[in-house]
Amino acid sequence: MVNLILGVPKEIIGGEKRVGIVPESLAKLTSLGFEIRVEKDAGKEAGFLDSDYEAHGAKIVSGAQELYSTADVIVKVERPEQHPEGGKHELEMMKKGALLVCFMAPLNFPELSKKAAQTGVDVLSMNDIPRITRAQRMDALSSQTNLAGYKAVLLGANALRKIFPLLMTAAGTISPAKVVILGAGVAGLQAIATARRLGAVVEVSDVRPAVKEQVESLGGKYIEPPQDETLEGEGGYAKEASEEYLKKQQELLKKHISEADVVVTTAQVPGKKAPVLISEETVKSMRPGSVIVDMAAGTGGNCAITEAGKEVEKHGVRIIGETNIISLVAYNASQLYSRNVLALLQSLTKEGQVVLDLEDEIVKGALITREGQVIHENTKKLLGE
Repeated sequence: MVNLILGVPKEIIGGEKRVGIVPESLAKLTSLGFEIRVEKDAGKEAGFLDSDYEAHGAKIVSGAQELYSTADVIVKVERPEQHPEGGKHELEMMKKGALLVCFMAPLNFPELSKKAAQTGVDVLSMNDIPRITRAQRMDALSSQTNLAGYKAVLLGANALRKIFPLLMTAAGTISPAKVVILGAGVAGLQAIATARRLGAVVEVSDVRPAVKEQVESLGGKYIEPPQDETLEGEGGYAKEASEEYLKKQQELLKKHISEADVVVTTAQVPGKKAPVLISEETVKSMRPGSVIVDMAAGTGGNCAITEAGKEVEKHGVRIIGETNIISLVAYNASQLYSRNVLALLQSLTKEGQVVLDLEDEIVKGALITREGQVIHENTKKLLGE
């Protein structure tokens, strides 16, 4: 039996330092029947050298074109794009019938799924792994946003001109910083835990009353939301709110935010623009020197005046619009992502072949294209198919 070739390319989206597979996963992937090929310097930005991959049995390939054209499975982090090497799109560089595993984000980029179908590439989207018990080890969205929530608080603490904890000294007492966190999903819960460990007083807002117990168990104070709308979406995600509801929420949050030293916003809705929770008027009410870390900057921002990819100061408030916070902890983020992908491939590989069983709940949820067709229902709707 000929081994399937699994290729690990270097990420090409600006600022992305993660890598799809790390050396620690290679032995288990090899035992599944894969031959591993890694593009030169693919893991360098994350802290994994070519020599680390070679020591674990991988072959280093000098160029992207050679890697893509020979691989049966490509594992990367970000969605495919036009490649600077040769000017071809990454999808066009792949073999027809090959499998791409990545954060495809089909609800944000439906046309990309259509292109994948046209090029005959099958796509498994790590954004769309269903949140079921059997798939917990494959849940890359959770593993990545967990780390991002941690790093967001550190960004806020570093930008603030104060310390977080209560400090009692001979010169007097320093009051603890107040941190407000908007959204208590995976990122928000980690943000709460991190801010509390650093000694801050933490208040938390979320449209889902069901998270109150989790917030309080981590030492946060839950801000009760407006009660006239149910916003618990499928799979535990928050769903899109009406403009009227958002206005009520903004008014409710204004008092809490105006008294905060750091605000961390995490609210996002899959496939939609991020809800605006902090108006410019609210920013004006904040104390000079306070900080907003907008984790939704890449999808429009939870703050009305966030600038994506920039750190700016407006009305005396520092607003951090970093669009790829997770890449700032690329070493650990790559480790966890690699383990997520490994768990997925372990569940799909039978006798050295990747079997895409459409009756399998995980495959049904995450498989976007198959044999030249877009088969993901929500993506098909967006494409009008």
